[in-house]
Amino acid sequence: MAIEQAEGITETSKSLADMANDERYERLVTRRNRFAWVLTTCMLAIYFGYILLIAFRRDILAQPIGEGVTTLGIPVGLGVILSGIALTGIYVIRANRVYDPELEALRREYDA
Repeated sequence: MAIEQAEGITETSKSLADMANDERYERLVTRRNRFAWVLTTCMLAIYFGYILLIAFRRDILAQPIGEGVTTLGIPVGLGVILSGIALTGIYVIRANRVYDPELEALRREYDA
């Protein structure tokens, strides 16, 4: 039983290594990483823009909205949080619609 399991692991490892060396897999990983870095850059720009606004132009964020006590900083801060959620959603949607089906097709090809 242990020998059969070891052979199965060796075959699986060989299959995974073959898939990892496949040009289509490498393109998929490159595209996915590039998209992830674009979204990461967007989020960092939004976050650091907000932090720099707090650091250097507090007066903008301190402006009251209407007649109440709420300032502009509250909705802008909420926007930073919601943009992180939105960017995560964008990545998940793209992963589910594009990357996962392509990866599954490659897995099926190498499992056969």
